[in-house]
Amino acid sequence: MNNRRNFIKKLGLASVGVGLVSLKTNGAAKKKINKPVVLSTWDFGLKANEEAWKVLNANGRALDAVEQGVRYTEADPTERSVGYGGRPDRDGKVTLDACIMDEMANIGSVAALQSIKHPISVARAVMEKTPHVMLVGEGALQFAKDQGYTEENLLIETSEKEWKEWLKTSKYEPVVNIENHDTIGMIALDSAGNLSGACTTSGMAYKMHGRVGDSPIIGAGLYVDNEIGAATATGHGEEVIRTVGSHLVVELMRQGHSPQKACEEAVKRIVKFTQNRKKPLDNIQVGFIALNKRGEYGSYCIHGGFNYAKYDAKGNELIKSNHYLK
Repeated sequence: MNNRRNFIKKLGLASVGVGLVSLKTNGAAKKKINKPVVLSTWDFGLKANEEAWKVLNANGRALDAVEQGVRYTEADPTERSVGYGGRPDRDGKVTLDACIMDEMANIGSVAALQSIKHPISVARAVMEKTPHVMLVGEGALQFAKDQGYTEENLLIETSEKEWKEWLKTSKYEPVVNIENHDTIGMIALDSAGNLSGACTTSGMAYKMHGRVGDSPIIGAGLYVDNEIGAATATGHGEEVIRTVGSHLVVELMRQGHSPQKACEEAVKRIVKFTQNRKKPLDNIQVGFIALNKRGEYGSYCIHGGFNYAKYDAKGNELIKSNHYLK
């Protein structure tokens, strides 16, 4: 009897040993997390990524990285769809929208903000210094001034000349992949494995005064879930709002889709909604970029021509997005 017990005991220990070997084998085979990494929309994302990488490469927080990254684009007058130098609305006013979201689901947003060069930093102040998540128009401007920001003329000479030329016909016709509706959206995963995102724009050129697109709306232009991933959008904001696009991408990742597949499915949803409304896709462009907790990323858009920048340990590069319409 004792011999039988000893045999069973040894057999049990052997089974545990096999289990440990199996666990070690599985652990060794597990893919390494790609971190830190930052993604941003369009070719101007390359320079923005460089600013964000300075933070990430020093083991900084993703929130600080995305704010610093998009601030670079906001301050660049040659980028005509973001911040200083952005094209005005049909009344000749440059109105800016922005939002920011961190790994703890803290959010801040401003919309229709005038005369302040860095709406993303005002959005962060809304997040950190008020009980609210969104301020708009005159209220947003007053808050910005209370925080020490000074008013500046954001309408540069080139944009003013173009606006006056547009007034001769006043034809409102956004064109696919022309920078009259682009946005810089940035999402990042830091060395600690935390995600954050930022989105900022001057919106559609020659829009109606007071028009707000998807960029300052959490869930539309940007969404972050630190358990799953992050996504941001660019293009025609009305279509992104209609599907709560960035939130949709993150929820699709939650269901098991890769970032690439999630972006594809979200674009297809927009296409379906557009077709159901019997609207042509000819002049509608929307692009998504997405990043999950493992540092895997993807992108998809309606028309070809959209690209995004990726910066990780392999370097900073511009990537051409796959698209729905061939």
